[in-house]
Amino acid sequence: MRDPDFWQKDGIAAKLLSPLSAVWRAGACIRTATTTARHPGCPVFCVGNFTVGGAGKTPTAIALFDLLTRLGRTPHFVSRGYGGSITGPHQVDPVKDHADKVGDEPLLLAQEGPAWISRMRSLGAEAARNAGANAIILDDGLQNPSLIKDCSFAVVDSAYGIGNGRVMPAGPMREPLLRGLEKVHAIILVGDQTPDFINDLPASVPVLRAHVTPVNGADFKDRKIVAFAGIGRPAKFYDSLKQVGANVVLTRDFADHHPFTDHEISALRTEATRQNAMLVTTQKDWMRLPSESRTGISSLNIRLMFEDPEQLSRIVTSVLADG
Repeated sequence: MRDPDFWQKDGIAAKLLSPLSAVWRAGACIRTATTTARHPGCPVFCVGNFTVGGAGKTPTAIALFDLLTRLGRTPHFVSRGYGGSITGPHQVDPVKDHADKVGDEPLLLAQEGPAWISRMRSLGAEAARNAGANAIILDDGLQNPSLIKDCSFAVVDSAYGIGNGRVMPAGPMREPLLRGLEKVHAIILVGDQTPDFINDLPASVPVLRAHVTPVNGADFKDRKIVAFAGIGRPAKFYDSLKQVGANVVLTRDFADHHPFTDHEISALRTEATRQNAMLVTTQKDWMRLPSESRTGISSLNIRLMFEDPEQLSRIVTSVLADG
């Protein structure tokens, strides 16, 4: 699905749906009250967001993995494995596993370091600890009550912000902003813009500025591109291609975490041939392609770069020092 347009505006549709937001919030409260939270015995760093949809959690989790590794830790990723069929706990094998079993994000994370999927995040964290992890990076799960977090970051797309600020289904929020702010050590703001709510944040919530940077952009400079994406906000991917100098002649959007069929892949190849263009997708989408279908399809690979890396380092170091 795509975000409804009214999620960006506090108009009549949002107001009419706002009573249903109370049902969503009540469900979250019941879940929290009936869940026994557990801690794996090593620091847990959560990378989540306030809203549904893509914000940049996966590249943030990878940046945190790199930092923890430089600090001498042995971090493991833990994810729910959205889009996969395995309930876990299961350590992802980046060679043998497929996205339909483990999900696209865990498969991408497993290219960087040890990654686990588990519908019960607490069990996944404990399995990771038993396998040698001395730090856990929880990919998503800010609103999940089953695992005690030592440090949580909320990743925010600077162009999207928090939409109209209302809780689903009246808006894109997973929970009220004030409740979310109580959980986080910092907000990681990805992009050049500054959403209105950032200016009203309490001083106790630092904002870390970061930017998504292509690492293989030169491969696409001055090339004709047919681009396709099944992520939360495909336009961000197309803009990234244009920023590296690619000539994007055609785009094709799919639903977030879309499982590509042979027919769809064949149609994309036909269109790329007709346009005499390269066929390019995102790293996550490339992970979801069947291995036998990846030949001839490229991906734009990205990293998250912080404007002031020391901000993140100070927060993480402080949490580790607290045990």
